[in-house]
Amino acid sequence: MTTSLGLPVPRYDDAHVVVSAPGAGPGNWAGAASATLDGATIYLAYRLRRPIGDGRGVSVVVARSSDGLTFENVTEVFRDDFGADSFERPVVVRRPDGGWRLFLSCATPASKHWWIEAVDADEPEGFPTGSRTTVLAGSAEEAVKDPVVLVDGAGWRMWVCCHPLTEPGHEDRMTTKYATSRDGLAWEVHDTVLAPTPGSWDARGTRVVSVLREQPLTVLYDGRATAEQNWHEVTGVARQRDGHLEADPANPVARSPYSDGAFRYTTAVRLPDGSTRFYFEAARPDGAHDLCTSLAP
Repeated sequence: MTTSLGLPVPRYDDAHVVVSAPGAGPGNWAGAASATLDGATIYLAYRLRRPIGDGRGVSVVVARSSDGLTFENVTEVFRDDFGADSFERPVVVRRPDGGWRLFLSCATPASKHWWIEAVDADEPEGFPTGSRTTVLAGSAEEAVKDPVVLVDGAGWRMWVCCHPLTEPGHEDRMTTKYATSRDGLAWEVHDTVLAPTPGSWDARGTRVVSVLREQPLTVLYDGRATAEQNWHEVTGVARQRDGHLEADPANPVARSPYSDGAFRYTTAVRLPDGSTRFYFEAARPDGAHDLCTSLAP
């Protein structure tokens, strides 16, 4: 399947389950993944979550695969070691100096606040004891989480999900801001680049989850219309025009046919043969969410 822009998008009907949810029923999720290609190996970082009251986002696993389908676990980090109430989306990247960095979305206990922490290690196996840096602290007015991070000779770039905390009971609202950095640790956060469209399927929140290309900037993003759809987002496409991202009129382009319909946190890996392997979190019939993959030519 392709968008109206001619770009591939993930599909549920030919998906393969990479990691099953940690339990049956709503609130049990495997997903919120990011993936990176290192040589011929795909590295995948994902969080495991249990329902509220039974742990929430308890850990982040880093795994690797030679075929994109079968993964072996490399390491695992736990929320308690970071003083976090929950984890959400992680990002694993190889640094330009050859080392590795893991970005973690961390929930502040007894609040709606989130911050982003980075862990550096020579190899992914070293993340549990790696060097830690708070890269985006958030504030009393704004929670930050679920980054998308790219790094190359042009520097570090991040698209970060932001939740306003100024209206109690409405902290689920979300937009995406753009940030840049020279070293991936000290970041300058710029303006909002993707915001909800009033009256539309994404009226309550818009979260960039994957960059399909940078010229012109074209992304996959999670959206939802209401607060009640929190955690049940579906996938859309947006393209940059005049400094901001505009939604594709064909949106949404992907959703699960089961239970809450969630199809979210898609990450895309461009393979050497020109195909794209997608990883995404999708609802299954019992309401749990599995981490799945599909391949687009």
